[in-house]
Amino acid sequence: MLRNLNPILSPDLLYILASMGHGDEIVIADANFPSDSSTDRLVRLDGVAAPDVVEAVLSIMPLDNFVDDPARSMQIVGKPDEIPPVVQEYQEIINKTADFPAQIKTVERFAFYEEAKKAYAIVQTGELRIYGNLILKKGVVAPS
Repeated sequence: MLRNLNPILSPDLLYILASMGHGDEIVIADANFPSDSSTDRLVRLDGVAAPDVVEAVLSIMPLDNFVDDPARSMQIVGKPDEIPPVVQEYQEIINKTADFPAQIKTVERFAFYEEAKKAYAIVQTGELRIYGNLILKKGVVAPS
């Protein structure tokens, strides 16, 4: 057991987050995302809501502040300017939790799938709201 860590951060997820370097990306995926066929590094958190995972991850991982798009979500097919409620929730969490808050940028659905395949790892959540997918780019952990 460890203190002061969100219990959602399983040993496997902590290992992945600690192993990631500056600029590496992690996908927080909803329950419908084709995670297993998109990565060799998959952490399953079935039954856990994706916003809870985003908050837990950002409690220990900085967002990259050297790029314009450290947080990206999947666009709604046919409605690229519409922001789903789950993504609005992610934005609130980023604004509240990230040490370098950033506006979530959107990516066309199939482009998002291709970007997710290049990510360091994917966390498959139990999130049932569609379009509940988010890519986060790790920033630099600065000295205290």
